[in-house]
Amino acid sequence: MELSKKEKSKLVRIIAALCMFAVVFTVDLTVGLSVGGGKWAWLLPFALYLVIYIVIGYDVLWRAVRNILHGQVFDENFLMCIATIGAFALAIYRGAVGEKIEGFDEACAVLLFYQVGEWFQSYATGKSRRSISALMDIRPDYANVRRGNELVKVDPSEVRVGEIIVVNPGEKIPLDGEVVSGASALDAKALTGESLPVDVKEGDGVTSGCVNLSSQLSIKVEKEFYDSAVSKILELVENASSYKSKAENFITKFARIYTPAVVTIALLLAVVPSLVTGNWLVWIYRALGFLVVSCPCALVISIPLSFFSGIGAASRHGILIKGSDYLEKYDSAKVFVFDKTGTLTKGGFSVVKVTPTNRKDEILRLAAIAESGSSHPIATSVCSTYSGEIESGFTPTVIAGEGIEAKKDGSVILCGNASLMRRYGVKFEPETDIGTVVYVAHDGKYVGSLLFADEPKPEAREVLSSLGNLGCRTVMLTGDNARVAGDMAARLNISEYRASLLPQNKVEELKSIIGGKNKGEAVCFVGDGINDAPVLMSADIGIAMGGVGSDAAIEASDIVLMRDDLKGLPLLKRIAKKTMRIVKQNIVFALGIKLAILLLSALGIANMWIAVFGDVGVAVLAILNAMRVGKID
Repeated sequence: MELSKKEKSKLVRIIAALCMFAVVFTVDLTVGLSVGGGKWAWLLPFALYLVIYIVIGYDVLWRAVRNILHGQVFDENFLMCIATIGAFALAIYRGAVGEKIEGFDEACAVLLFYQVGEWFQSYATGKSRRSISALMDIRPDYANVRRGNELVKVDPSEVRVGEIIVVNPGEKIPLDGEVVSGASALDAKALTGESLPVDVKEGDGVTSGCVNLSSQLSIKVEKEFYDSAVSKILELVENASSYKSKAENFITKFARIYTPAVVTIALLLAVVPSLVTGNWLVWIYRALGFLVVSCPCALVISIPLSFFSGIGAASRHGILIKGSDYLEKYDSAKVFVFDKTGTLTKGGFSVVKVTPTNRKDEILRLAAIAESGSSHPIATSVCSTYSGEIESGFTPTVIAGEGIEAKKDGSVILCGNASLMRRYGVKFEPETDIGTVVYVAHDGKYVGSLLFADEPKPEAREVLSSLGNLGCRTVMLTGDNARVAGDMAARLNISEYRASLLPQNKVEELKSIIGGKNKGEAVCFVGDGINDAPVLMSADIGIAMGGVGSDAAIEASDIVLMRDDLKGLPLLKRIAKKTMRIVKQNIVFALGIKLAILLLSALGIANMWIAVFGDVGVAVLAILNAMRVGKID
């Protein structure tokens, strides 16, 4: 069990105070501490218990005074101080009038066990925070920049795009860029949760936050620090607490009303019956017990801790969540809308057929000329398939959702789908096989077609089946034609699909799906985060795949799956479901026990020892229950 220095220090103080309390309390019960009797018999027990009280509660007293000076009166520190100081005052009064001395031991016990509960809270929060701390450790401290013939160590924010940085074995990569020399293995575990190292070589892109394991790398910087993946991830993690769940907001508002209310009720309980019966000691004692048990620690601590534990558990598996609000919403997610290319499929298109075969080289050459300036997977596949030299000088114009028109000295190449051919009045021969088809025309005459295939991700079918078993509806949105979309939907056993969609149509379709959802349900959109930003932002919950390499992913999404793996979706469903179940358990348990003991305290059936359990005991049990969220593998 790893403890921080602060946790160790507080644990030592608690143990020391507990040992002192055990000795004094045992002697008090067996031999008695009153010396000489009379009105000063309370002095020795007061002195002994006061030492214990100061040792265990000096920080509580200081926080109460400090908060009162800052206008924050009604909190748990104030309740603890009023209840325990009141118990001390009652005990002194009893001793002074010759009655049995009671209250010193109970006042110390209240603070002692309150501090035990605080320590459990600190430990549980620290344990959950350590689940996320690996993400915070990705922050680079410096960058080695090659300037002239020297290697200068500077702050990463001072490095400019285009400069060359050198990363030695054991150092973090400070900025996103491309390897220009060297080959090494990178540890990306802090980013993705993946334990296996990633091999990189000259020409490969690298992401900031990874640790260089084996050999020196020279990297050409492609993004400034503020725009790098590590900077965006850190911003996401640091701001996660600002997106509070409905349950947390409820508890915050509840505590603001609840605490002043119980203080008022306790005051009335002390005064009104005493005025009627004249028995002030009895009713003040009951009111003090009422104050102790009324402390809202169990709810104020355990509910945020439950969400924090859930976010920590998700981060261990490479799932970043912007805040507890989205974890709460994800539990109610019943509709999952997927982009196809790069999300459900590998996104690595390959040419599987060229028609007619006797013009293969010409078709590939023309397609490569038109697509050479594009980063689309199909364009990449065309250029890698064509082995010849690609003619330059053509000016490409992208026609959204249809393809590319490339012009040079009156020569025009068209490369795109059937809609593009129809737009320019080119007669073509439709491809009948299933796949993504690109038609090629030159100077208004049809040349041929290319058929591309994109394989589904190996885990896609299993994940979609798991979501279906959880009662979720799955929908696929794609720009492919209906035949290709239908074939992929059948292979993946997906519920519904929408085909032949332009980028703007995806947003419209998603809004239509959101409009048709049932009350209380959330709609998730899962995309690759590169060209899906508008749709990610339109969904109740935007989920980006493989966010390490995508700026838009972290900017537009609410949840980022750092690994390019769909298995994070059902796993997060389990985490969210367990988190919300424990949140509800803690609310019902804490309120139920507290209301019961409050009633018993008011009736005089429960003493302050039972009130201590009603406060600290319930808080500790709720905290231990909240910690169970993190036990998901």
